[in-house]
Amino acid sequence: MALPLLPGNSFKRDVGKEKFHKSQHWGFCNNVRMLVSDEKPGIGGVPLIGQKIKPKYGAYPKGEGIDVPSWVAFDKQVLSFDAYVEDEVPDKNQENYRIRYYKIYFYLEDDTIQVNEPEVKNSGLPQGTFIRRHRISLPPPDDDQFYTVYHFNINTDVVFYGRTFKIYECDAFTKNFLKKIGVKLNPPGHCPEDPYMKVRREKLDCIDPFRPYESFDTLKQFLQYDGKVLRFFCLWDDSDSLFGDRRELVLHYFLSDDTVEIKEVIPHNSGRDAVSWFLRRSKLPKHGPPGIYQPGQITDRAVLNVYGGFTDKRVDGYLLDKYKLGKLDQEYYKDSDLTVGTYINVWGRKVLLCDCDEFTKSYFKAKYGVENFTSISCKAPPLPKIERKFPPYTGFGSEEDSLRSCIGLVPTPHQRNFKKFMEEDSYGNVSNILRFFAKLITDKCADVDRMFVISYFLSDDTLSVFEPIERNSGLTGGMFLKRIRVKRPGQEIFKSELSEYIKSEELYVGAKLNVNGYLFLLLNADEYTLNYMENNTNRFPFSSIEFALQKLKDLESKSKDIKQVFATADPRHTKVLDYNTFRDLLMNVTSGRLIDQEVITIARHYRVPEDMSTDVNILIAQAHEKLKKNIFENFDRLIFNCVYEDREKKHVLPTKDIQRLCKSSRLPLSDDLLRNLLSRFEDSEHQINYESFFSALNWRMNPMPELSAPSYLKEKCEDVWLGMPSPIPVKFIRYLDLLRDVFGLEEEEP
Repeated sequence: MALPLLPGNSFKRDVGKEKFHKSQHWGFCNNVRMLVSDEKPGIGGVPLIGQKIKPKYGAYPKGEGIDVPSWVAFDKQVLSFDAYVEDEVPDKNQENYRIRYYKIYFYLEDDTIQVNEPEVKNSGLPQGTFIRRHRISLPPPDDDQFYTVYHFNINTDVVFYGRTFKIYECDAFTKNFLKKIGVKLNPPGHCPEDPYMKVRREKLDCIDPFRPYESFDTLKQFLQYDGKVLRFFCLWDDSDSLFGDRRELVLHYFLSDDTVEIKEVIPHNSGRDAVSWFLRRSKLPKHGPPGIYQPGQITDRAVLNVYGGFTDKRVDGYLLDKYKLGKLDQEYYKDSDLTVGTYINVWGRKVLLCDCDEFTKSYFKAKYGVENFTSISCKAPPLPKIERKFPPYTGFGSEEDSLRSCIGLVPTPHQRNFKKFMEEDSYGNVSNILRFFAKLITDKCADVDRMFVISYFLSDDTLSVFEPIERNSGLTGGMFLKRIRVKRPGQEIFKSELSEYIKSEELYVGAKLNVNGYLFLLLNADEYTLNYMENNTNRFPFSSIEFALQKLKDLESKSKDIKQVFATADPRHTKVLDYNTFRDLLMNVTSGRLIDQEVITIARHYRVPEDMSTDVNILIAQAHEKLKKNIFENFDRLIFNCVYEDREKKHVLPTKDIQRLCKSSRLPLSDDLLRNLLSRFEDSEHQINYESFFSALNWRMNPMPELSAPSYLKEKCEDVWLGMPSPIPVKFIRYLDLLRDVFGLEEEEP
């Protein structure tokens, strides 16, 4: 028996079968005050060969080289042992003892021990934590010491507070750890079976339970897939039935409970009611419709009977059919049955899965390894276009109005191209009207010399013909054809299709135009028309200078002869030719490959610039005409205002001041005319003698002769080309520049 811990008494410890005394002192281990041995191993503190040394503050090593506390080195490391206890059962004939199973946990960080008993259903025993975690002392007579790791091994007994636990197995980590610290493991022991649980299990196997347990655990599936929905784009082709068509659907498969809902995609103006759902959310049977069943036939559990007791404490209950006789088994669609390109049965309707969203693709790729998601078009193939035939034109009204009466029950007026009208309508100085000079092509001698002006309005593709009035010609003149769209010749009058009309692209100088049976030859065009055609060469290719010069470049083999012809026509070497001579030479050398429009384009490109300045007398005459019409005579007041502004008495004022005074006095002259007049009277310092300027404008004191309309230029020309005198496009052409650009020829010295 060990001596009490009194002064003078040494600590006695059993090592194997020997007992000896050793020196000791108080120390701390794992924050607990305890006695620590002062003995040193071996001789002089050096361990002997084969001698096992235990650490100073623990039962196992803490590391190599550094003295680390055990709770740091072995934190969260636990040894697990399987054990059982034989409990005696008195006063019971069915059993004498009962086997109870335990788990013993040894925590390496502080040598604490915890014992747990696994819970057994319907055992009637308080199970769970049997001994809470703490350090357990050894049984007497060594109750002053605590259990260490060296006290545990397989197939050994440990006593905790008088109860003997028989260890028969441990886990792999525990085995490896015990081997590393030098503990020799015993072979695993045998764990006996509890006789009571064995008898009880045999009885349960032989007796049917009063209420068979049926587990319908869907909580795991719900928690894992809640909020995750597969979406498919479907098509239900019902075109084979009467008044049926193709219906686009969207199928939602809820992974949390394997239910399906279908929504129909209703296009605009389809005539169908906007129903919320095509199929409400429910499980979808594969072989539907299954038929009509009574309430209670389709259920998860089969109930045999409902009963209740006859005592005061009545308890209602029910009996379940364990064998499920007469239960209707229905097979429902799962996620594995839904793939792109397959048909599913939606209560008797064949629905094709055409496509799916990105989440659905990733789900099938991760779970089933599906890689092919080739989509199928849900759109219906285009219907054959049925040509709509209209009755022929009756001759009453316009063709457009007659056609509108055939399109609808209530006739509506024809809508013209308003955008084109706004873009091409005349505004400001832009007329958007193409004017051509033309003559009639006829065998009648009286109509040969008649001259016409053909106007083409770009805003609505209408055309008008006007004949200039000429005195003593024997012809009335005036409006020859009012503004109207002109049909192309050779079309049938009474037909179902709309007629084709003359377009602006068909008009150019040299073209022949058939206007309601009258054949016109276009001879020339005004300046605006020629500029418009040259700016829109994509619509008027004969006004393209590049296209015209390319035709001349094709005659490069005759370049020497062409140069000789032009040099002969210019004996004085002026480098210019008049228009008629230039046209004759160009027509002869090209053998008619160029038309008149191309000749005019070349002549305008290489023309000699004309002096566009107007004579000052003509400007004053125009100003007098304006002033006479408005009866403006307040010139003395204008001169008085200028004298008031002239503080230095130089009799001159800046141009801008005189223009301001004219505006303030409301001089009835246009801005362009006033600006031209001021530019003729200003000096080098941009000043004007106001007395001479207003004296020239005084139409009563200094009258000017009236303006007369300029006559046509009487140029020599061939009858085949013009037929009568007509204004020419340009006066003179720089032919040498043309030859240099086309053939690269230089002028030779005379």
